[in-house]
Amino acid sequence: MAAPFSRLCRPLWRITTTSTLNKGVRNVSSSRQQWSAQNVKTAGAASPWALHGALCLQRLPVVSQDGSPIEEDFMELMHLMELERSLLSDHELRLLEDAARMSRKQEEDYDSDEEDYRDNEIVTAQDLEDIWEQKPKQFQPAPRSQGKHYFGSDHVFKIFQSYKTCRMFTNYSTGVDEKDVSSSERCLADSLILLAKKDVGSQKLWLLPQIQWQTGETLRQTAERALASLPGADKKATFLGSAPCGFYKYKYPKEIQKEGSVGAKVFFFKAVLSSHKHLPLEKNSFAWVKKEELQDFLKPEYLKQVRRFIMAL
Repeated sequence: MAAPFSRLCRPLWRITTTSTLNKGVRNVSSSRQQWSAQNVKTAGAASPWALHGALCLQRLPVVSQDGSPIEEDFMELMHLMELERSLLSDHELRLLEDAARMSRKQEEDYDSDEEDYRDNEIVTAQDLEDIWEQKPKQFQPAPRSQGKHYFGSDHVFKIFQSYKTCRMFTNYSTGVDEKDVSSSERCLADSLILLAKKDVGSQKLWLLPQIQWQTGETLRQTAERALASLPGADKKATFLGSAPCGFYKYKYPKEIQKEGSVGAKVFFFKAVLSSHKHLPLEKNSFAWVKKEELQDFLKPEYLKQVRRFIMAL
């Protein structure tokens, strides 16, 4: 009896033996176990690098900077255009009336009975201007952060120079010595960065405030702890993001490397000082410096990395 057709045409996967399949199948489970074991072994090993969270604390400008010559000329031009297109004020109309009255008095047919101020003491608009000019002449503006005066005692106040008057009375100064780098109230027209002097081996180096990372905290929390460790009563700051803005790696001196640490990996986080209250910091231990002054404090390699994320506002 002939064999059924279904037995003669068996599928190909049935003809293939079990041993052949086993040889061609990748053992995924064993590969994952080996990879996990390697990760556990690597994580358990102590890293020769110490992690640090650093704080780039920046005090933004408090007062506006001096305008450039082009800005001053443009401001003068805009003020002149605004003055030409404006209408006469009540005071200007009164000046014109007083001038017309004085011209009438000089005429031969002048009749004083026609004037309304015959029996009253007349205070002209020019008299008021003379009185108003006395206060600005007596005003002594405080020096700005650069130690300059916008106006001296010989400045003559003009009614129509409103923008100069505004700048004169909004001048600002705290009386802090500009060379005192320990004060956050210096150089009010510039942006300042806080530096701290740290002991690295036998050397004392100027660095951004930093502190070593602790197990269980994020690097931003480490930077926040560096902020909290600063002296002073008011240390409010706003962090700009949770990701580091910069990175720097340096090796310890040889005497420290013998203790098991090769060096430090520093992750920088940017923050802006929220309040402008004076922070009483120790002299020769902390410094508020401008961006162009960083080269006088920081090492060249460290300065190269810091300049990449410092904002010149």
